[in-house]
Amino acid sequence: MSESKELFVGIDVSKATLDVALLPSGESWSVPNTESGIADLIARLRQVGTPTLVLMEATGGLERQALARIAAAGLPAMAINPRNVRDFARSMGTLAKTDAIDATVLALFADRIRPAWRPLPDEDTQALEALIVRRRQVVDMIGAEKNRLAATPSRRVKKEIVGHIKWLERQLHITDFDIDQAVKTSPAWKEKADLLTSVPGVGRVTAITLLTQLPELGSLGRKQIAALVGVAPFNRDSGTLRGRRAIYGGRASVRGVLYMSALTAARFNPTIRAFYARLRAAGKLAKVALVACMRKLLTALNAILSRRVPWNASLSEISP
Repeated sequence: MSESKELFVGIDVSKATLDVALLPSGESWSVPNTESGIADLIARLRQVGTPTLVLMEATGGLERQALARIAAAGLPAMAINPRNVRDFARSMGTLAKTDAIDATVLALFADRIRPAWRPLPDEDTQALEALIVRRRQVVDMIGAEKNRLAATPSRRVKKEIVGHIKWLERQLHITDFDIDQAVKTSPAWKEKADLLTSVPGVGRVTAITLLTQLPELGSLGRKQIAALVGVAPFNRDSGTLRGRRAIYGGRASVRGVLYMSALTAARFNPTIRAFYARLRAAGKLAKVALVACMRKLLTALNAILSRRVPWNASLSEISP
């Protein structure tokens, strides 16, 4: 256990309960994942001291109520990628997995790794992010239904699937309209979105996804932002062996829209198209060349928000 006098809190979130662990005291307890349970948790944390960091995993939305309430109470709370925590647990030889163990591992992670705390986005940003997430879910459902439509031999089932696809497409149009209205009613959002969409190949959905799920865009260096998204290749070398470099980790949702933008930019953005063609001519695999285009595009987008200037060819000359 840490001898530090600082207080670190790990919270394992499930649908029904919140399991809490404190370090360095080793104290632990659980409360219901309800408004009253979260209120009791906050009150108890205030009794034991002021936490240095309250850490929980991002569990697909189950953590949002607790995270928002704890942050609103003025406590430094954040959610982290579960894979990072599991890798940390394995590195310590902790293979067992229970809610209580997970809470303790989270507290240890907060103490040993000290992830940089970032304040939660404001309500407008959270609302816009929820719309973007919902849009991605609807698009995924449309794709899944189209796959089922192609696979089923039943005419009756085909008819039901076609009806569902039409309904989902209407929902997609409604969500797109809500996103447009949310951006238009916010001068700050509109200015940033206009700057990002000035880049050939970057559409409205990509711009809003970047703004809501990559708030660091424009405030970090090009290497830092590439690593954060997960488009910075990592070496895989050992001794005399020189392995193929590969990208790893990062924010998958951001990387997904960036990949689609790079595909478009490689065709319609003259600068990115020339860059892609040069890499392919040099013998690079198509996917490797596309990842390089993603990194170059991200570097330009980062510079655009940093300098508050629309796209121009000189921005693409910044080395990715």
